Parts: sequence; C-alpha cells; structure tokens
Amino acid sequence: MHIENGRYMLEGGVDPLRLAEKYGCPLYVYETSTIKRQYDRLHRAFRLKKLKINYACKALNNISVLKYLRSLGAGLDTVSIQEVRIGLIAGFKPEEIIYTPNCVSIEEISMAVELGVKINIDNLSILEQFGHLYPHYPVCIRINPHIMAGGNTKISVGHIDSKFGISFHQTPHIHRIVKAHDMVVEGIHMHTGSDILDIDVFLQGAEILLQVAEEFKDLQYVDFGSGFKVPYKEDDIETDIEELGEKITDRFRQFCDSYGRELTLMFEPGKFLVSEAGFFLVRVNVVKQTTSTVFAGVDSGLNHLIRPMLYDSYHRIANISKTEGRSRIYTVVGYICETDTFGVNRKLTEISEGDILAFYNAGAYCYTMASNYNSRYRPAEVLVHEGRDYLIRERETMEDLVRNQVNIDIFRNEPLSLNAPGDVLSESLKHREFIHMPTKKTEQDV
Repeated sequence: MHIENGRYMLEGGVDPLRLAEKYGCPLYVYETSTIKRQYDRLHRAFRLKKLKINYACKALNNISVLKYLRSLGAGLDTVSIQEVRIGLIAGFKPEEIIYTPNCVSIEEISMAVELGVKINIDNLSILEQFGHLYPHYPVCIRINPHIMAGGNTKISVGHIDSKFGISFHQTPHIHRIVKAHDMVVEGIHMHTGSDILDIDVFLQGAEILLQVAEEFKDLQYVDFGSGFKVPYKEDDIETDIEELGEKITDRFRQFCDSYGRELTLMFEPGKFLVSEAGFFLVRVNVVKQTTSTVFAGVDSGLNHLIRPMLYDSYHRIANISKTEGRSRIYTVVGYICETDTFGVNRKLTEISEGDILAFYNAGAYCYTMASNYNSRYRPAEVLVHEGRDYLIRERETMEDLVRNQVNIDIFRNEPLSLNAPGDVLSESLKHREFIHMPTKKTEQDV
C-alpha cells in the first residue's frame, strides 16, 4: 500500500477505502502482486534447476490464494488432512502436496496415503506403524537438528525440547525401522522455526540435515523448511534471502556432487510469501480519552487478529482515511471482552470515529487463526489482482454461528428455536454490529 495523490492505494490503483465501503469492515485484503514478488525472489535466490517451493498453507488457506500460488508453480505444504483436501480442491495434484503432521493418529495418516500425497513422518512410533502398514509407500522423515531458532519461543520448533521431528541423534533407530520393514525413504526434512534472522543458524541446521541425508541412498529431495523473517516495521530487518540463497545453493551443489546425483531442494515458506501481501481494514467505533491514554476502539479484536496478543507481534497501523494533518498518540484496541490491544502508543494521523485503519502484514497467520469468540462473525476476504478486486470469502452471518448447534427439546420456556429464522437471525436488523456491512451482497468486479 502506498500514497498516491493524497490517498492510500493498493496495487493497480485499487482504493482500499472503496473496498471498505463496498464489502464492509472489518475486511481482509490480499494483493497477488506481492505474493508473486516474494515467490520470484526465492527462485532468483536459490539458483538450482531442481528447486521446489511448497507453500505452507497454514499461513493463509483461502482456495483462491492457493489457486494463484499453484499458477506460479508452487507445491503445497500441509499439516492436517483437512489442509490436504483443501489443496486438492484448489487443484493441486497429490504428488504436489506434502503432508507434515505432528501428534496425529495413524488413521489420519492412512487417509493421506489413500489420497496419494507425499508423507512426512516426525516420530519413531508412527514411522514403525507406517512401515508395518505401508512398507512400499515412499516417506519423508522430519529431523530435529536441536537448534533454537525463531523470533518467539512459541514458534521455535527445532530445539531439543520441541515436540517436532526425530532427533538427529536417533538416526540409528530410524535405520533399524526402515530396514526391518524394507521402507523407501525419499526425502529428509527439517523446520527450525519462524522469523529466523541469523542465516548462520539456518546454515548450521542445513549442515546437520545434509549429514543425515548422506546416510539414505534413495533420496529424491531434501526439504530445508523455511522460517524466513519478513519486515514488520518501516526500515525493519529481514532475512537476507539473497545471501542465504547463494550459500545454500553452493553447499547443496557440493552435496549433490558427493551424493552422486542431483536431488531436488525444497522449501516450505508461508509467511515469507503472503505476510506482506495482506492488509486488515477496520473501522474506528470510538475514540476514548482517559486520564492517561487515548484509545482508538475498532470494530474487531483478538477474534480476528490474535497475533499481537498471542506472540506480542508488531503490526504497523495507518489511518488510511487521512494522509495529512496533525498526528497524535493512540493505543489501538478491539471490542472483545478482554484486553485485546493491537498497538500501544502509536503515532497516527489524528483519528475520528468512522475512520478506517489498516493493519499491515495481515496475510499470514491472521485469518487462519480467527475465531468466533464473543459470538462475533469472521470477516470477509478480498483478493486484488491486476487492478481488480474479487470477493473470495463472504462475511459470516448469524446463521453460520448456529448452523452446527443442535437444539435439544428438553427445556421449557425456550425463547426461540435455533431452527426458526425470524428477525433474530435476520441480517436486516440495524444493530450496531451490522452498520458497517453492505445492505446487500455486491457483485464482484469482473
């Protein structure tokens, strides 16, 4: 998003204020141009003929976004059988999907086998069960390199106390199971964490993984995971993907030469591809002055964007209704019945009630972590592609909140049946919650 002729604009001259008016707030908006820019950066950085970028769809799993990434040539990294099925619906072929679960049952893994996707196993118990049931189905093995990496302890997943992966010290146990069941190991994998800034830490993990890979003679690919840091603030630091790409490319070529044939190098970026592509638009409900703070209360909360509360993550905030004027200091908060603070002491162009604020870096782990807490609706999603906007997910309604509830007819004096539409379930009611929603569905721009 940039300022053009005194207004904030998205790619192709799309006005975010018009989107807020057209689709209502709160609203998630994603730009395809940014996704493509990041995807192309990876391909330029890692100069290998056999390079595969598998998008980690847990970051953002809207089917339209998945279709776009597939059109760029990406594969898909999944962590649940449901994500596998979403990927198939989006048009990915089974062989383009890798399934990397943790702490799931062998029954769920069997479902993935039936769908024909790549299987990545991260514990010895499941590996042994898998070998007994499917000795000839190729597998990938997730290794834990015992490296503490990542921007937050909650997203550091490659250290010795992590639940993820099989310790590289347990490689002899892996070989025993593989030999006992005559298994085919086609890949070796690691993922150490998210928001990795120090490329030397990544290279250290890569060395450990390649040492393990040397012991398996039928490999088709080595998967280095991801975790590349993106900027969240102006002038913020990020992973030097170009320097990392140069070093990894040279080292992987050396490995392939010693291994005796060229293998595929895989990565599984999520945040790197979609974080900067997303913006979250909210409307200011109230400006509240207290004895110590000026709050800007918006029509959203931790139910829609939980990262600042869960990870203490920073999201840049801008008042896109006003590009000029004096600035004031605000603490931006949500409408949830908890302390849901998005940003403390932020310097913003003076806010009036009704202004639209934009949260940056809202493409990754934002909508996918949203909930119906406080019985609030999850917002709509819009994709901006080549100067046009497309509604790719409708805003939820009251019917969505109660759809799967079962009304057991054992209590007296029931005020309303969940199965009776009536005015309570009607979106036509002019309650405060619906003021910022369009009165009717708006056709997409085509």
